[in-house]
Amino acid sequence: MNIITAVDERWGIGNKGDLLVRIPADHKFFREETTGKVVVLGRKTLATFPQGVPLPNRTNIILSTNRDLVVKGATVVSSIEELLQETGRYRSEDVYVIGGESIYRQLLPYCDVAHVTKIDFAYLADSYFPNLDEDDEWSITADSDEQTYFDITYHFYKYERAEKRS
Repeated sequence: MNIITAVDERWGIGNKGDLLVRIPADHKFFREETTGKVVVLGRKTLATFPQGVPLPNRTNIILSTNRDLVVKGATVVSSIEELLQETGRYRSEDVYVIGGESIYRQLLPYCDVAHVTKIDFAYLADSYFPNLDEDDEWSITADSDEQTYFDITYHFYKYERAEKRS
């Protein structure tokens, strides 16, 4: 599985249920990576989408402890085991974990590739992604030149787990 996120320099990903910043090129990268693929997200992340509806042109799988949750246009699972069974129907490289913090932390052990947009600024954040730079299991295998959006600088990084899961 893949994981995809945008983080600030302290690995913050959000504040009060919203993104820290919106960068059009990051959104474009996200769309290009995930369109036609499977996205895995939590209920709180779904609630941040326009009208709270699943992302179009993707297979949406929502992981929620609420067993009664029904989301039109999405599959809802209530455990990691159920999620792994559901995602097992797809090629691992076509599955993208897209947040939020709790979902990232629960599913990072099952992922082999992380696409991380790193923003060179520290925002006020209340949710964080695990710092892959401090995790010996992960290393950067690709990075972009420095990107800018107004006064914001950022890079696209690809991290890969040293020993892939099978």
